[in-house]
Amino acid sequence: MTQYLIEGGSKLSGEIEVKGAKNLVLKVLAGCLLLDEEITIDNVPEIGDVLKMIEILKSLGAKVEKISHGQYTVCAKNLAQTQLDTKLAQGLRASIVLSGPLLARLKEVKITKPGGCPIGQRPIDMFLAGFEALGAETTEEENSFIVKAKKLRGANFIFTRVSVTGTETLIMLATLTPGKTVLKNCALEPEISGLVNWLNNCGAKISGTGTPTIIIEGVEKLKGRNLTIMPDRIEAGTFVVMGLLTESSIKISNCEPHCLEIFLAMVKKTGGSFEIGSNYILTKPVKKLKATDLITHEYPGYPTDLQAPFTLLMTQAEGTSLIHDPIFEGRLFFTDKLNQMGANIIMCDPHRVIINGPTPLFGKKVDSPDLRAGITLVLAGLIAEGQTTIGNVYQIERGYENLVGRLQQIGAKIKGT
Repeated sequence: MTQYLIEGGSKLSGEIEVKGAKNLVLKVLAGCLLLDEEITIDNVPEIGDVLKMIEILKSLGAKVEKISHGQYTVCAKNLAQTQLDTKLAQGLRASIVLSGPLLARLKEVKITKPGGCPIGQRPIDMFLAGFEALGAETTEEENSFIVKAKKLRGANFIFTRVSVTGTETLIMLATLTPGKTVLKNCALEPEISGLVNWLNNCGAKISGTGTPTIIIEGVEKLKGRNLTIMPDRIEAGTFVVMGLLTESSIKISNCEPHCLEIFLAMVKKTGGSFEIGSNYILTKPVKKLKATDLITHEYPGYPTDLQAPFTLLMTQAEGTSLIHDPIFEGRLFFTDKLNQMGANIIMCDPHRVIINGPTPLFGKKVDSPDLRAGITLVLAGLIAEGQTTIGNVYQIERGYENLVGRLQQIGAKIKGT
């Protein structure tokens, strides 16, 4: 699809199921390179980023087969290529995590500077510093880095900034590195715990996950263990906002509400109403929302990936709210597109906006600038008067499986062309 056409104003109803976590499956696929045995992965979301990661794995010599919808097998027994495909790597930010397993298995990797969403600077200096701490040597070329390690060794390493992909990459490298590695100031995201739990099931010796200090005792070899990918908490939170915006009762099923506690607390502060079950969230229609300030933070704080939907929610709330996203500069630039649709949002700087609401929205032709802003524009189209046309939808389909079909099933007037 190249664009979405949305007719706003429809009430939604029914059930929408959350797919597997994008931010876990990409790291597990990378982690498969640590093993020479076949792994079966279930609940894999059929999204653009996963398909790109699979292409990269195949280009490195791994064998990947689709068994059925959402089920894949991966075997990296014949892993031989140390250089990431430049074109594929530049289109997938998560490709950087492949550097850890490749360095662990082959003692060399050539890293193309990765791409992904254009939401500010996300340097890889910490990755290189971590590799060097564990005994590797790095050299820089025009658009890539070459990392070699004659002999890796366990070491202590402190992240100067909290980094999810940095934490995951060094965990995977240290898993097969002789000796003891201690990583400090680690990220705490549930997806990291999911990765670590799987690696431990494969025979790794990793402790401290879910805390800022993670300790890895290197092992010689891992054994293949199958796994099922946890539900995507960002998708679940996005659908909660969708229900509140459209004043609809929607059951968001196959989710883990305990991973969304801060998000749900913030939504409740706005006047949002919902029922929480062990594996579902049921939104309830509300007529009035209250303006609420928000600041994003690394987990367990409010996730930056759910900032954009909350920003849209505040355009429909009474009063003035301040949204502050200090994690990525420029992540609020998409608000100019909401202003084109009728919102009243003032940009203070690349990290902060002030929203005055509520304001009616009107259908416009806009392009998706990135994954999370793109899905937010879809939500805006669902409540806007008239027709909204969203272009550049490949950015949305990088992270949301069969979005058009799933939204149609709960009553949305949306189609792709």
